[in-house]
Amino acid sequence: MKRILIGKRTPGGRLAARRTLQALLLAAMLIALSPFSAQGKVYIDITAPQAKMMPIAIYDFQGQGGKEISDVIRDDLIFTGLFMYIDKASYIEAASQPFNPSNWTPLGIEAVVKGTVSGDKKLTASVSLYDPFESKEILTKQYQSDKDLLRQLGHTIANDIYTALTGAPGIFRTRIVFVGERGGERDLYLMDWDGHRSRKLGLRAGVLLTPHWSADGSKLVYAAERGRQWNVYLLDFLQMSEKRVFTSRGVNMAGDFFPNGKAFAFSSSKDGTPDLYTFSLENNTARRLTSTHGIEVSPAVSPDGSRIAFVSDRGGTPQVYIMLSDGTEIRRLTFEGSYNTSPSWSPTGDRVVFASRRGGGKNQICIVKPDGSDLMQLTDQGNNEDPSFSPDGRYISFMSDRDRQKGIYLMRANGESQKRVTPRDLKAFGPRWSPQ
Repeated sequence: MKRILIGKRTPGGRLAARRTLQALLLAAMLIALSPFSAQGKVYIDITAPQAKMMPIAIYDFQGQGGKEISDVIRDDLIFTGLFMYIDKASYIEAASQPFNPSNWTPLGIEAVVKGTVSGDKKLTASVSLYDPFESKEILTKQYQSDKDLLRQLGHTIANDIYTALTGAPGIFRTRIVFVGERGGERDLYLMDWDGHRSRKLGLRAGVLLTPHWSADGSKLVYAAERGRQWNVYLLDFLQMSEKRVFTSRGVNMAGDFFPNGKAFAFSSSKDGTPDLYTFSLENNTARRLTSTHGIEVSPAVSPDGSRIAFVSDRGGTPQVYIMLSDGTEIRRLTFEGSYNTSPSWSPTGDRVVFASRRGGGKNQICIVKPDGSDLMQLTDQGNNEDPSFSPDGRYISFMSDRDRQKGIYLMRANGESQKRVTPRDLKAFGPRWSPQ
């Protein structure tokens, strides 16, 4: 039985809050890298166009906090659209009884999750995942966690169950960073992927724009207006520090990191109208990529760093274009919609998601292949902007005002299961899903 330790919380103050964030980020990295005992069989082929939903039974874990942990696991798995939760009213077997395949096969249930939780402030959860049809235990594991990190514990268990059944890593310990505004004050916020455990990072500014993650999840780059000056800032979680990395006259807006984390793309109007640049963090130099009389903004770097999607009005209206990362071979990507903005690449580089002004004059989230084919509109309520893929490419976060207050929403990459994950009393926008 494998034992996994969930990250520890650090008490007290703003510095402690940053240390907590550092610990959470490191814990997420370590858990993602921990060895996993593959069972060989893939129960759900997530690459299939229409993956069959797996009927699954998830018991309320026995012991302190057991039901909360089970609820997290259940919500995580159901949101994927790959699992059909079977209500516990139909369970024949009591939670305390040994697993018996004959209690499940008549019901057509293909996976059963049982668990127990022991301890007080320090919890130990023992979890087993069973295959009734092959009468075997697919996964057995033991986890340790502080009591106040129950949700992290649930997400970690859900990840392992997802991996055991699909052969792919789960996204349930990922986070989303966004800009939040409450009482007229803007700050960067960090929350779990499902909207829980949201907390301010203490990086206030008059104006804050969409932050962007480095590929290893240790840094953020973002633009902020402070003291009537637009600057680009770097937040390093491991060093627990924020520093200004670029400043000039005009408006400077950060774009994506390149995959190696040593440079990022940005737009600046320092020489007139906004153009695109790259900035090297190694030698603190900017290199110009475009030079037109129009507006060039929102650079999004492809996962392999070879291409940049961006927004330009060189054709008369704002549209999404793609060029090589050295600024050459520019071509137009979008031709439908009068105003297309906020491009973002899928993790494999096979799709670009963006916001498009469609019929009725509202912005909707659309997705397209890099060659311009297979355009699909994913939303149809309110104004929707700032899309961002999950690290596995199966889900998208975005901003919507459909409930009269801007908030962060999630959906599957085909547009299904759209739901709000930020509270209604918080104005939220500019979400970016963490890379791990």
